[in-house]
Amino acid sequence: MNTMTPERIYRIEMKHAKFSLDLCDGSERGEYVNQDYILHALGRPHRAINLMYCYYPNDEGWPERASVAFKDKNVGFAWDYPYDDYFPYGGGLNGDPEAEVFKQIREIRRHGMDVILTLTIDPKVSDEHLRAIGRDLKKFGRIELRINHEATGNWFSFTKRATYKEIGEFFCHASKLIKEEAPNVKTITCVGGIEDLNSNTITMEEEFKDTILEADIWSVDKYLALHWGWPYDVAEKGGNSFARYSVSEVYEKTKRSWKRYTELNNGKSKPFVMAELNADGDVTGPYDQIKMMKEFMDMLKKDPDDWFKGFTFYQFRDRGRLGLETEDPNDKHVGVRQPLMDYYIELINEPDLLPVIKKGKTVKKKEEVKLRFGGGEDAEGIAMEFELPGNPVFFEAYFENEAVDYNLMMEVNGQWFYKAPGTKCIDMMEAFYKKKLKGETKVQVKLFAPPATGENEDDPINYYKTIKELPKFRIEFEPVVKRIK
Repeated sequence: MNTMTPERIYRIEMKHAKFSLDLCDGSERGEYVNQDYILHALGRPHRAINLMYCYYPNDEGWPERASVAFKDKNVGFAWDYPYDDYFPYGGGLNGDPEAEVFKQIREIRRHGMDVILTLTIDPKVSDEHLRAIGRDLKKFGRIELRINHEATGNWFSFTKRATYKEIGEFFCHASKLIKEEAPNVKTITCVGGIEDLNSNTITMEEEFKDTILEADIWSVDKYLALHWGWPYDVAEKGGNSFARYSVSEVYEKTKRSWKRYTELNNGKSKPFVMAELNADGDVTGPYDQIKMMKEFMDMLKKDPDDWFKGFTFYQFRDRGRLGLETEDPNDKHVGVRQPLMDYYIELINEPDLLPVIKKGKTVKKKEEVKLRFGGGEDAEGIAMEFELPGNPVFFEAYFENEAVDYNLMMEVNGQWFYKAPGTKCIDMMEAFYKKKLKGETKVQVKLFAPPATGENEDDPINYYKTIKELPKFRIEFEPVVKRIK
């Protein structure tokens, strides 16, 4: 096999984007989609993937999903079940270390991304339950835990089991206990924020101001349009189970929420995110959905103030119209691509939303290199530079000996690829189908090494891997057999 040797090899460091972009994968409205599918659909990984789970371990029906355990219950609203219809969190006290949630967390981290775990928790659970959750999460690096989100609402089951003051106190208590067991965890508070532009106080400020002090990250959930009556009615003109909002007002409320959080925290800011953002296609249709997201992003990019860390797009595949794909009603494993997908791919490749890659020292061709994976936007890798005469016909990476067992994320020409342990060849031609090279071009193949098991080893924050052997590249510029006359 003819192989091409890189002209240069050097260290690289990946640092955070100006605005980090995260993606929700699965919820009460859709199933979890594996990360290989999402990677090929979008072309690049996110900083983090958000998972939606619930923990009501003392309830009748647990640990089945609520809609399964109570399938005969007369339900007219998505949150009318005895407990929230999220995926049941299979960990916790006496939990299963191989539960589905941990399989998903491991898969996400193997693919070079962090995890945001959104977890609604019964506020009456004991401290032993909370500490058990912390022990579950301590091996998964920089994981963010969003406890009892949208806490000032009235739809989740936890709001029916405690007063709002008690829910605020529970967040602070749970946050402390879980972080005592897992110092790698950062907690996210998600309350209503500023919901009235004529007021300078957040919703239920007295009940939840202590969560602003306790949390590591601040957030709000804001939808530009939402059909909250889904799936029990159809959004039609004259109905009252949906709404469309002013994009500029949503933006102003979000920014003023950050300002008020900062005031409550004695003038000191913390990372602020939108933990859920989208416009519901049930209300807007597929084309205004794109326009509203563009309008919001244009406002963000033009804002001179440095206040916004990033947002989580809700979500990849949805049974309604809140996804980049809708779920095929005949087969939940099949997604139907929506027009929003094309805009989203443009968005995630804009400079402000791309992690920054910094070039480092030159590496000798047979030198062993110790790499560090800290998180989805904090990692040290290697770049192999090739000088190509034009667009390739074949571009393949081959792994031999110890390298066969490496777990890698690789990027070339703007397209990312995952190499799982045991895989011997990665066909990277996908990177050159839509983005063809024109004439002589320098191309870098970037390589990072996230944990093969999805778990950290000795360091709670960083994972280290020594790369002893680089892949070999078969790069060809004409067919194996040319046209026969």
